[in-house]
Amino acid sequence: MALNTQPNLTRPDDFYEALIDMHRDLDDAQSQSANAQLILLLANHIGDYAILIEALQHAREGVIDMAVQNADAHPLAA
Repeated sequence: MALNTQPNLTRPDDFYEALIDMHRDLDDAQSQSANAQLILLLANHIGDYAILIEALQHAREGVIDMAVQNADAHPLAA
């Protein structure tokens, strides 16, 4: 099985709203803890190590790609 990176949420707007609501009234440390707990719960649900490693790689690449795009858009800010 390969990591599905195509849109696959049945109710993406509702999920996003629930994700934002999860963070409501939490301080930064609590918010980070909630994110970590969510990641571990979903990783446990997925269960497949190879898929999880692929997801980690995609997430890291996405952050790096955004940093490069931001640096290109704002060259004086770097």
